[in-house]
Amino acid sequence: MDKTAAHDLAPVTVAGLGPMGAALAAAFVDRGHPTTVWNRSAAKARPLVARGARHAQTLPEAAGASPLLVICVTDYAAAKSIIEGAGDALAGRTVVNLSSSTPEEAREAVGLAAGFGAAYLDGTIMVPVHVIGGPEAVFFYSGSRPVYDAQLETLRALGGDVRFLGDDPGLAVLYNTALLGLMWATANGYLHAAALVGTAGATAADFAPVGLDWLLPSVVIPILHGATKEIDEGVYPGDAGTVRMNLNAADHLLETSRAQGISTHVPRFLKDMLERTVEAGYGDGSYMGMIEVLRRPAEG
Repeated sequence: MDKTAAHDLAPVTVAGLGPMGAALAAAFVDRGHPTTVWNRSAAKARPLVARGARHAQTLPEAAGASPLLVICVTDYAAAKSIIEGAGDALAGRTVVNLSSSTPEEAREAVGLAAGFGAAYLDGTIMVPVHVIGGPEAVFFYSGSRPVYDAQLETLRALGGDVRFLGDDPGLAVLYNTALLGLMWATANGYLHAAALVGTAGATAADFAPVGLDWLLPSVVIPILHGATKEIDEGVYPGDAGTVRMNLNAADHLLETSRAQGISTHVPRFLKDMLERTVEAGYGDGSYMGMIEVLRRPAEG
């Protein structure tokens, strides 16, 4: 990028230089944005300074250096301390928080930033560190649409797919948390399945082409895509298979796991959820009726 083009790019400050924060700062530097960095441990700024960033000694200095402050730290408590530490230097600026938090904390942060005269946008990073800055990167944002629109060009420097989810500041982290649960549940099912076939001598390499390359993309994903109308409308026709049928199969999974000498934790959970779905009156409907049980408040 030539110097004139770089000069026209908006300055950015990144606060928090752990592995992810450092990757964000590096992406801004590499795209030519004048980039200021701050970290509680100043030594972490040195590689970025060598790369072309400017190191701010204090939080007010860091916040005052750019119209946009990007925060990437471990949790909301740390992000909150950065916002409070920057204080009045945030007036007229925008805070984009890419730290781990909860929906409630994201909503609270809007008022916290506004108290210092700053606009606020919450976001989540959906990819590992090494993807930042590249086309595979994915970021979710939520909160004020005008704030998002105003900062979008700068945020695109982080690479990849940038998605605005809605006006509720808690939406980005809510999606992130939901997707983590989906990832873990999928991984748990796969690991149990691999353990089960492993009792017959099949390796993970033997099983993966069937379990991952065929079942998920060819069977599971199309079924789930096709079920979106059922879920949204709350109508669960059982013509293609009922909860009761799945409960019978879950019994087989549980007994086979026990007979093969492996853990029954995963199939016990599945059977329990299917039984709860039957008890809730959805036994003759499709498997998707289970969402009505999941939508209920936690017991106890």
